[in-house]
Amino acid sequence: MSGLRSIQLRLALAISLGVTLLWMVAATVTATILRDEMDEVFDSALQETAQRILPLAVMDIVAREEEGLTQELATLRAHDEFFTYIVRDAQGRALLTSHAADAEMFPAFDGVGFRQTATHRFYFDAALQETITIAVAEPLDHRAEVAREMRMALALPLLLVIPLSVAVILLAVRLGFRPLRRLRDAVATRGASDLSPVPAHDLPGEVAPIAGAVNQLLARLAAAFEAERSFAANAAHELRTPVAGALAQAQRLQSETSDPDAARRAAEIETTLKRLTRLSEKLMQLARAEGGRLRTGHPADLRPILRMVAEDVGRAEGRGRVALDLPKADVLSDMDPDAFAILTRNLIENALKHGARETPVSVTLSEAGRLGVINDGVVIQPETLARLTGRFERADGSGEGSGLGLAIVRTIAERAHCVLSLTSPAPGRKGGLEAAVDLPTTADRG
Repeated sequence: MSGLRSIQLRLALAISLGVTLLWMVAATVTATILRDEMDEVFDSALQETAQRILPLAVMDIVAREEEGLTQELATLRAHDEFFTYIVRDAQGRALLTSHAADAEMFPAFDGVGFRQTATHRFYFDAALQETITIAVAEPLDHRAEVAREMRMALALPLLLVIPLSVAVILLAVRLGFRPLRRLRDAVATRGASDLSPVPAHDLPGEVAPIAGAVNQLLARLAAAFEAERSFAANAAHELRTPVAGALAQAQRLQSETSDPDAARRAAEIETTLKRLTRLSEKLMQLARAEGGRLRTGHPADLRPILRMVAEDVGRAEGRGRVALDLPKADVLSDMDPDAFAILTRNLIENALKHGARETPVSVTLSEAGRLGVINDGVVIQPETLARLTGRFERADGSGEGSGLGLAIVRTIAERAHCVLSLTSPAPGRKGGLEAAVDLPTTADRG
């Protein structure tokens, strides 16, 4: 059913059907005209035959010594005789006949001209004041056979011409729709990571307004996305200073107060403010992932960046909690180093936050550019895994964490044309989670 909704297919079928009908009508009209012309030619042949034979027959009959004698002309050699004739006198006696003529078939003379029966076409003529008449006959089957052969001669080429015409029409329509397919492909590649205008310089006049409208829509979407990203980034940035000031005041209150209740409330305020600080940092990372250019076009080794991030997170969380495994060879990628650092930091922090504390988080990078972060813990159900990369989603439903870590990773992976996969239980383990990202490397372009 989808094929029938195609304008290209419907247009090609409509034109093909129209051309086929036109060919058939043209062939029918041509056959009718040729049949009329053919009848005129055969009638002329009948008349010419009668007018040529009659003078010779008259001379032969007049020279005879015996009157009323019927003479049948013999044939020189066997052949199909389409014209037969009979010469009669005024009393209707046959004086001269062709070798295949049937006298019973010829009607009586009733004047010069054409006559027709159910089986034959006749031409009558007379001489010597209609004392000698001639009738020339042609079977109607002969004319019908010639008409059939003529129609076949017209129809057989159509059996070849019509399929060729349909093929040419399909090809022409497909070539004509090529600019529209290019526009379709260009629009299909646009998304949140690419809102650049679609090319519209070589489009037909009927399609160019569509491309213009699409470009206007893309421009409005880009402006809306940029405004949203700018607002999130600016809001998060503006929150850092007052939050930092409030955090310092809460810490100072803890150190200066001797009231246990006040110290406890100050500690709670400090915890909340730290969470707010982390949330603002995540929002800025998300704005960076959604708005920045994540591919530089200049390959660089990813190992030093991953080592630096792993060591930094390891120092913050405790020595021995991050197990790093790097290849000996360089892992070259044109992924933006800042974006790669944000991606790896969020994966490692997420694994440390939600994994078992007694088991270190395994961080590996292969020479093919596959980054894997594995933690230990409970098995996560598939339906939960499917929604973990959404914003503000948490696997256990608790309030721990901002719920933005994997959303940031997914956004960076999509914008950098990477593949993020979550697997639970982790490969080779009874539980836990593996978050793997296939990074773009120079080997991919080779």
